[in-house]
Order: sequence, then structure tokens, then C-alpha cells
Amino acid sequence: MNNSKKSLKTPEDYKRFKKLVNEAKVYNAPKSLTGELRPYQKIGYSWLVQNIKFKFGSILADDMGLGKTIQILSAILYLKEQNQFDSEPTLIIVPPTLISNWENEIKKFTPDLTYYIYHGSNRTFPLEEYDIILTSYGVVRLDLDMFMDTNWRLCVIDEAQNIKNPNTEQTRAIKSIDASTKIALTGTPIENRLMDYWSIFDFINKGYLSTKDDFKRNYVVPIEKLEDEEVLENLKTIAKPFVLRRLKSDDDIKKELPEKFVNDIYCSLTKKQILLYNAILEEIFFDLENSKGIQRKGIILKILTALKQTCNHPAQFLDIKNPKIQESGKMELLADILENILSVDEKVIIFTQYVEMGKIIQKLISKKFKQEVLFLHGSQTLKEKTEVIDTFQEDEDYKILVATLKTGGTGLNLTAARNVIHYDLWWNPAVENQATDRVHRIGQDKDVMVYRLITKGTLEEEIDAISKRKTDLAGKAIINDETFITEMTDEELKEILTLRL
Repeated sequence: MNNSKKSLKTPEDYKRFKKLVNEAKVYNAPKSLTGELRPYQKIGYSWLVQNIKFKFGSILADDMGLGKTIQILSAILYLKEQNQFDSEPTLIIVPPTLISNWENEIKKFTPDLTYYIYHGSNRTFPLEEYDIILTSYGVVRLDLDMFMDTNWRLCVIDEAQNIKNPNTEQTRAIKSIDASTKIALTGTPIENRLMDYWSIFDFINKGYLSTKDDFKRNYVVPIEKLEDEEVLENLKTIAKPFVLRRLKSDDDIKKELPEKFVNDIYCSLTKKQILLYNAILEEIFFDLENSKGIQRKGIILKILTALKQTCNHPAQFLDIKNPKIQESGKMELLADILENILSVDEKVIIFTQYVEMGKIIQKLISKKFKQEVLFLHGSQTLKEKTEVIDTFQEDEDYKILVATLKTGGTGLNLTAARNVIHYDLWWNPAVENQATDRVHRIGQDKDVMVYRLITKGTLEEEIDAISKRKTDLAGKAIINDETFITEMTDEELKEILTLRL
């Protein structure tokens, strides 16, 4: 049977491995980090630094919402502060929907790290040096030669299940990149699918779990077919130094987490959304210049709705009957988040302001995940609403509930869920919090994870900024809806509404 010593290629590898195991320690957070690492995040960051120092790859598989991004960015910042880059940048590869989110996290927590986004149809590879190059899986596959010409200090992949199939062109491209150390981030329990596990391990520490055929013979067959507990324990033992997974339900994590943990997650518009967004602006600004008073206010409220609907999905504004997930950056992001939630068998509520958007979410998500999605909205009778709520609360087969914000936001008890997703943002933070508190309330015995989806560079970022200012000034008289925007000048409106790409 395979063991740690046999899995390491050379005597030098084994010496490094022994040092790694014997010298584990907790590192101080980087001096220029602008956030605070929770105790479990500090352990994860230290573990990453230690593995990087000894040139071993890592799989950071913490549950979604526990801060994998800040842990890896802290490790990169540590390397910079210790002058360990030597002009070798870090390559971070993510799904396209998460590029904006990574950019925001870099700005927020590690502003001292320089970064360059290599993505989009007009992309050009940078000639100057950056600490981080941020790109997507698809771009690496298409432009592989560009990445092969650079010596990378680290290669980090987010949502590592994207390389779970070792036979795809994308996986082969990612694995062919040369880096001193490779790190995989994933929130899904990869140990449940052993060949996925092997493929990701093959990326971070090639050969450590032997060849694909050997792994199938030595582990997959005994564990999955024969249910051999001893072989499973052996696999866990030899993988343990390179895999770190913490769950929200772990006792030492629970006491560190707030009862309600809010995550702002950013996404980008698709090409279709950008074209539609700009077309709406062009038409409305023309109308505005020739209007006054009540008519002007009506036009502004109309444009706010149109732009918010476009950020949600072009099909909502255009009333398209056969929408697709890939037409909306936000819908793609929602699908990614749901995949993580469903993989750990948790329930989730998705709030939207619009009935039509709720129908689109219900249709696309039920089709993608091949399960019935419940929908709670104002047009239902009391009996129908009660049936939906009771089914969600009591039936384990129903994991996803879509609810309109006004219908699902008051007077309900939805404690079966431990995840809340706000698909679109409201001007009034109190309305949003009220909806969240349908889940985070008396009777809820689990921490609640809240995800607020924000489309970068759009009106939604402005809504979010205004909403947060209102929360900060809660005691003062502030108008809690969009009507205050109708009082803005044309120049102010252009400033707040124009795309910032």
C-alpha cells in the first residue's frame, strides 16, 4: 500500500517533508494587511506560508464563507514583505464571475499588492512587473503560451473543482503551468469524489498520490467499491499535511463566527448586459434633457428599474422566454454559490425584489441542479404560501426557496435555511435586514451566512455605497427609497448611473 515516504520522489523531497511536519508554527499576520485574521484564518494562513516555504502545494478546502481569499492574499503579502518574490509574480486563476470579487478583496485587504487583470476580448499581457496576475480558466486555455513564458512564484486556482476532470483540455492547460508552488482553493468536499481529489492533488503536488491508474487501483476501488475503512484512513493520513478543511459547524469555528456573517460578492456584466445597459442609458438621457417636474421623476424611476433588471438578467428587462445562465454574470455567480451550498447539503433562500426575476431564477436553477425550486410571492393565496413555507421548513428534499423581498421579508419563520442570498439590492438596508432575519431569528440554532450579490461598476455599487452610508447614519432622517435620486441634476445622474468598466 502507498504511504507518505513512497509518494515523495527523491530523498530531498522526503527531508523537506520531515521538516515541514516537524516545524509547524503560527506566523504573525503581515504588517500591511488592512484586515484582521480570525484565529482559524491565522492558522490557515500560517499553514499556507509553511507549505510555500518548503515548496509543497496545498489544498485549502474551508467551507464557503470562512475567508479562503484573505488567507491566501495574506500569504502572498507575507512573501512580498519577506522579499521572497524575486521578480516572480503570483498567477491567480478563477472563474470569470469571481474576477471582480478577487479585485475587491485585493484592494480591501492587501492594497500594497500590485495586480493586473488579464481578461476580456481586448486583453494584452503586461510588460511591467506586478505581484499578481489575475485571469480566468478559459483565458489560460486559450492563451497558454503567454503563461508558459513566465516563471511563477505561486499559481493559485480558485473553485478548484474546475480541474476535477484530468482529461479536459482546460485541466491539462492549468497543470502545464510552471510554478514554484501551486495552491488550490475549493469550498466543496472533494474527498467525496476520489478521482476529483486525485486530479486536484496532481495539480498541487504532482506524483504525490502516484499515477491515475495506481490511485484507482490502490484507493478508488478499495474505498468506493469495497468500502475499506483502513484504506480510507491511510489516504487521509498521507494527504493531511497538504489539505486543510474547516467547516462552519466545527466547534472551534462556531465560537469564532458571528451569528450572522455577511459576504459582499462581486460579479461582472456579460457583453450582452453591457450593450443593453449602455443602450438604456443613451435613450433615457436623451429623454431627460427634454423633460421637467413629475415627468422627469417618472423617467428617472423608470431608468433605475431598467438598469437594475439588466444587472439581474437581460431576460428580465427584455422579457425573453428562454433565458440562459451564461447571459448574466450575476446568474453565473448565483449558480457557483449554490453549487457550494448544495454540496454540503444545506438549505438556502434567495431574495429578489421582482416576481419576474424570481420566475427566471426558479426556471434556470431548477433546470441546472435538476431539483424542484420553491417560489414564494405576493400573488399566492395564504394557503399556497403556507404550503411553500411548510415544505421548505420540513421536507429535506427541498433545498432552495426563492422569495420576493416584500413577501418573504416579514412575519415568517424560515429557520430551516442557514444561507441567505440577496440577488438584488434594495435602497433601504432595513428591508434587506428584515428579510435576512426571517432566517436569523429565535429558533435558529446555526450560524447564518448572508451573500449580497453586487454587479461591479454599475448602479448596484452606488446603491450599496448609499445603503451602507444609511446604515452608518441610522439615527438620522434619511429617505429610504430611490425617490431622492429623482432630485439629482443630469450631471449627478450621469455620474451615478454610467458604467465604470
